[in-house]
Amino acid sequence: MNRPQVLLVFLPRFGESAHMLRGIAHYERTHQVWAAYHDDQARALEDPTWLRSRPWRGVITRHASEGLVQACAELRIPLVDLDDTPTFWGVPKIRPDNRAIGHLAAEHLLERGHRHFAYVGFSSESYSNERGDGFAESLALVGHACTRLEIPYPGDNRPVWDPPQIEQLTTWLRGLPKPVGILACMDLRAQQVLSAASEAGFLVPEEVAILGVNNDLNRCELSFPPLSSVAPNSFQSGYRAAEILAQALAGGGGTAAIERVEPTGVVTRRSTDVLAIADRVVASALGFIRERACQNISVDDVVRHSHTSRSQLERKFRHFLGRTPQAEIRRIQVATIRTLLQETDFPLKKIAALSGFEHVEYMCVLFKRVTGQSPGAYRRLQATGNSQ
Repeated sequence: MNRPQVLLVFLPRFGESAHMLRGIAHYERTHQVWAAYHDDQARALEDPTWLRSRPWRGVITRHASEGLVQACAELRIPLVDLDDTPTFWGVPKIRPDNRAIGHLAAEHLLERGHRHFAYVGFSSESYSNERGDGFAESLALVGHACTRLEIPYPGDNRPVWDPPQIEQLTTWLRGLPKPVGILACMDLRAQQVLSAASEAGFLVPEEVAILGVNNDLNRCELSFPPLSSVAPNSFQSGYRAAEILAQALAGGGGTAAIERVEPTGVVTRRSTDVLAIADRVVASALGFIRERACQNISVDDVVRHSHTSRSQLERKFRHFLGRTPQAEIRRIQVATIRTLLQETDFPLKKIAALSGFEHVEYMCVLFKRVTGQSPGAYRRLQATGNSQ
């Protein structure tokens, strides 16, 4: 039996597209309701008449346009829209719960001790306004204000080094109280804030903690420092879109014009992974330790970098962190060992070298003292857990 052909219009340059397609594929694989074709060049948007080239029975897209909506209506082809923009009349739409995204971002930055907050968005985009409103709303509930910088969306994904935007952001950042926790409406905008913070000479995350939205792995992992981001549940959005289309193809009833999907949570990376500390000496020392802990540094190296005495540095660390500079160095090293054991198959000798230990035996002793497990036992336990 020939299964109905469904067109999926998704440009791969958008990070959430891959997760949405996985959700669609999961639904199709478990229900076997159609044969899908991925239009990864969005030809259906450039030339709506292209829809007439094959007997499509349905369309799911992340990039709805008036032309595509009109063409599908004329051909009586059901369309499900995953674009985070205002709705088209009569077209089912799945959108992230943007206010909930803002709420999660506020909770994340509050948990890290921030008392000053800011939001960077696009005034012309409804999703950005909703995220900013949710962020400010949660902060207001606990008595905190939120400074907002919002400009019209420039109309394209300009690079993070676009000079006019970086200059504007740099000037704005200099006027904010520090330390400050900043939510950007999307990961690209967060990258621009990272660039501006670097241009202004601010420590990230010690003075300026930056949080994006969408968890675009390429943008987040390749940023420096790696970018924390609120992850919308794009997989569930794709799955639900497939479910709605299947109902339409089966002659089922209509659905609500719009559905909101809750975000999955915050993926924490280095751009926010530190307690907000107003003391510049401690903030600078923490930044140095995070950068160099796995390069066999000593507390004396941290003291020289911080331009203070060892006794003063020790006192400040105990006051703000409840631990010594040496303990902080070891904490970063152990976290690195954990990551390498879990994510690689490197031998222990290589892991020791990458985490700043000259002797693998000492690394193993320290790791067991801190975690209660040998590196080998920890790796086996992680492998067992991941296979379940």
